[in-house]
Amino acid sequence: METPAWPRVPQGTAIARMLLHGWVLSQVVSASGTTDVVVAYNLTWKSTNFKTILEWEPKPIDHVYTVEISSKFGNWKSKCFYTTDTECDVTDEIAQDVKQTYLARVLSYPARNADAVGSVGEPPFQNSPEFTPYLETNLGQPTIQSFEQVGTKLNVIVQDARTLVRMNGTFLSLRDVFGKDLNYTLYYWKASSTGKKTAKTNTNEFLIDVDKGENYCFNVQAVIPSRRTNQKSPESPIECTSQGKGELREMFFIIGVVVFVVIILIIVLAISLHKCRKAKARRSGKENSPLNVA
Repeated sequence: METPAWPRVPQGTAIARMLLHGWVLSQVVSASGTTDVVVAYNLTWKSTNFKTILEWEPKPIDHVYTVEISSKFGNWKSKCFYTTDTECDVTDEIAQDVKQTYLARVLSYPARNADAVGSVGEPPFQNSPEFTPYLETNLGQPTIQSFEQVGTKLNVIVQDARTLVRMNGTFLSLRDVFGKDLNYTLYYWKASSTGKKTAKTNTNEFLIDVDKGENYCFNVQAVIPSRRTNQKSPESPIECTSQGKGELREMFFIIGVVVFVVIILIIVLAISLHKCRKAKARRSGKENSPLNVA
């Protein structure tokens, strides 16, 4: 039995059919929302004192992004839905447990039919590096709360920065979160020289020996020695004591008190002399007056 022969199609007609088929296929793909979109790249964690932002590239042209974040063994949670931004604040997620390790991913959707793509299947995405806030968040610049130089002692108190980590509805400080893992280094020097000395503490207070009558400048830096990276914060603004000005103010105060006392004494003495003269004048007047005739 002979195999049936398929009728021949002219070559030009075949090419036309191929072009038509390609056009129809492109329309179907476009309508279904499965057109190519740009996948995010260069995902980076930016975190200071546990305030944490996920950043990425590129700026969207005809697409939008959604961020998902999860702890290492948790479920994905969506953030920053269908955004045209290239950053997403995930602080409220990581602040729940800063010792967990987190992973995020950025999903890309075509701008015009993002919902349709989500219903058809999983959109293209890019994963972030892993991030452990307790080990990796940058330490913010510390603040010197107060200082006092008395004689040969300089006392400096450092104020802990507040974080967005909460416990029982209260925002915790860096000391609350890190405990004794958080140290401070004090850099201090005579105002008249550049030679720096250092002192360290795992509390918030320094009490150091200095030369009496000398002015000192100093600043502080937060440190977590147990970390491999991101151990140190930026240094705080420089503060300086003013022993000379303090002694001058004290001297002016003493002089002022002495002058005030002297003025009071002069006024009292003048009043007393005036009263004595009046009394003496009355006595002289009585002695010199004529006797009354009986």
